[in-house]
Amino acid sequence: MIQVSQIKLPIAHEEVDLKNAIEKALKIKGDFEYKIVKKSLDARKKEDLKYIYSVAVTVEEEEKVLKRAKNKNAVIASEVTYQFPKHGTQTMKHRPVVVGAGPAGLFCAWMLAREGYRPLVLERGKDVEERVKTIEHYWNTKELDPECNVQFGEGGAGTFSDGKLNTGVKDKWGRNKEVLKTFVQYGAPEEILYWNKPHIGTDLLRDVIKNMRNDICAMGGEVRFSSKVTDIRVKPLEEATEQKISSIEAICVNEEEWIPCETLVIAVGHSARDTFSMLYDKQLFMTKKAFAIGLRAEHPREMINRSQYGESYDEKYLPTADYKLVHHAKNGRSVYSFCMCPGGFVVNSSSEQGRIVVNGMSNYKRDSKNSNTAIVVNVTPEDFMDDSPLAGVAFQRKWEELAYLAGGSDGSVPIQLFKDFEKNQVTTELGQVEPSLKGQYAFANLRDCLPTYVADAIIEGIHEFEHKIKGYSRGDSILTGVETRTSSPLRMERDEDFLSNIKGLYPCGEGAGYAGGITSAGIDGIKVAEAIGKKYKAFEK
Repeated sequence: MIQVSQIKLPIAHEEVDLKNAIEKALKIKGDFEYKIVKKSLDARKKEDLKYIYSVAVTVEEEEKVLKRAKNKNAVIASEVTYQFPKHGTQTMKHRPVVVGAGPAGLFCAWMLAREGYRPLVLERGKDVEERVKTIEHYWNTKELDPECNVQFGEGGAGTFSDGKLNTGVKDKWGRNKEVLKTFVQYGAPEEILYWNKPHIGTDLLRDVIKNMRNDICAMGGEVRFSSKVTDIRVKPLEEATEQKISSIEAICVNEEEWIPCETLVIAVGHSARDTFSMLYDKQLFMTKKAFAIGLRAEHPREMINRSQYGESYDEKYLPTADYKLVHHAKNGRSVYSFCMCPGGFVVNSSSEQGRIVVNGMSNYKRDSKNSNTAIVVNVTPEDFMDDSPLAGVAFQRKWEELAYLAGGSDGSVPIQLFKDFEKNQVTTELGQVEPSLKGQYAFANLRDCLPTYVADAIIEGIHEFEHKIKGYSRGDSILTGVETRTSSPLRMERDEDFLSNIKGLYPCGEGAGYAGGITSAGIDGIKVAEAIGKKYKAFEK
């Protein structure tokens, strides 16, 4: 096939315009097939917004067409097709167990099921249908279920997010595309295969996750909900080494049922703190790592759209505008936007009693009145209270507990106007911007629940961001706190075979420290499935 890039069209173009542009680029007429490889929006010149396409064209006599076209943006290309590696030769005594039904666990289990390994998936939360009801009850009543919330349950934290699917992972094996194709297979819009910044949205992602789960079961796997792994049993190796001190023997579910296990994938999310502690007690090698903390900032969606697209933008032809901002503060910290949710909601995503944490969420249409983002500041292990691998967890908990107190100690989310955050005073009334918040809120002073160096960097950063987005530092923009779970505060160490120091235990995904979003977590789940597949034959009952 011939890949043609840099096809630029006005935002109001139609499908026939793209076909005509391909004919012009390759100097061809008549029948040919094409598919979009990539689509992005060029908004650098607000008076001349354009969509930019790369397309793959199938036509006879490709070499002759290419030679005749003399187009530097046209080349012969081939598509990378994902291939699962050849199965290993060892026999499994027990089916593999995957702990966690977030993106990493789901993709690991789905790939294992497809290859005949009949995995058992254990998820501490509820299935997505019941999970939605439980979370909406929490938002309405402030009655938290510690086992099923925005962090825990089918689909993981990503199910109640913007559903972003872009990733910085370099991938020459086709895993990235395999993740996206799988999502489309189970109900996601086909455009995610080519949009430069693809997203599904929380509303569509819920059905996709459910469909994946049903197919895992149809292919011989099993998924159990309300099934929390509370303990593991290990046995010493006959020839223990510094790298391998024991092997997995069994796991305990809900403190009562022991399941024999020799192959265990730990694909818990970044908030499974009790699981972290249990594994640390079992001497799983792990280290603390850097992450970021801060607040959610809300601005009117139309304000962001006008700034990014110009005053005369047309929502009929343009997606809700996003942005990415970064500033290096005078105190040496980096302050930046994270997990930006165009036309979305701020959500109370707490998972522990007496603590408050927030995140962002968008539906597919991204048509809420506000756009929001986390404005976060980097923190490092040097900022933590001790040298334990769990020190980052303790650091997060400290500020989440203070956020709970700031909100009135009843589960309300603390919010504050930016002008009051600057003045270090409690907000008493809203301005023109009204919060788009899932959950109950209370006016507070968010500087009471952030380190001083974080608050100072946020204030400085927001004023700097005004130079890029007009109105960003408006005094009535809404800040909501706190956001502490930008990524896992630790990493579970693993070797080149994806194994931990406990033989048979595979750390996987974001909670283990190897991913930073839905797609990268899915990719890591596939990698771990491959590692298991290279070692073992398909599981026989």
